[in-house]
Amino acid sequence: MNQKIFLIGIAGGSGSGKTTFAKKVMKGISSLDSWMLHMDSYYLPKQPITNYTASGKPNFDHPNAFDWDLLRNHLSELKQGLTIKCPIYDFSNSSRTKEYEEIGPCRVVLFEGIFALYDQEIRDMLDIKCFLHVDSDIRFTRRLHRDVKERGRSLESVISQYYDTVRPMYQKYLDPQRQYADFAVGEETDVASLILSARIKEMLNESSRMQAHEAM
Repeated sequence: MNQKIFLIGIAGGSGSGKTTFAKKVMKGISSLDSWMLHMDSYYLPKQPITNYTASGKPNFDHPNAFDWDLLRNHLSELKQGLTIKCPIYDFSNSSRTKEYEEIGPCRVVLFEGIFALYDQEIRDMLDIKCFLHVDSDIRFTRRLHRDVKERGRSLESVISQYYDTVRPMYQKYLDPQRQYADFAVGEETDVASLILSARIKEMLNESSRMQAHEAM
């Protein structure tokens, strides 16, 4: 009998600390049998013209910026215990590279991204759904440091993008995802990550016991 695969969704605005939180959860479950899947990897190779702003720039904070078909397929395959070829996105030139990362098979997938709880089909696959609710000033500061230091962006471009798309898209599309979350997490994530880690370990143990019982 195949083992049950658990998908954990972690949503939140840009700079809310989704990746950091997911890493804390992975550390908490102390399991090599887990992977982290970043929604940022599933940006479309080329943004559609219809997704450009009035100033002529692509809107990377809109739901239409992502390759939903590929993302749904990959999450479904991971749920089935298969291996996927996750695309690798180059943020310095806003394009998908020809390389990929093999992910899976594994027992736990931590799926993090700004729209991790947006799509109903994906929500239905998730075993736990959480939302990181962090003050906008903190999110903006984190994003500013990250994009300049890690993604080769200029200070001016980050500020312009924040007011042009990031803030309005958060209010329109991202924040409403909280209604779908099983729980929300604030800025301090240490305790929350330990609680989530404990719950994941419980689910793994319950699944193993059930599988052993059915095999008898």
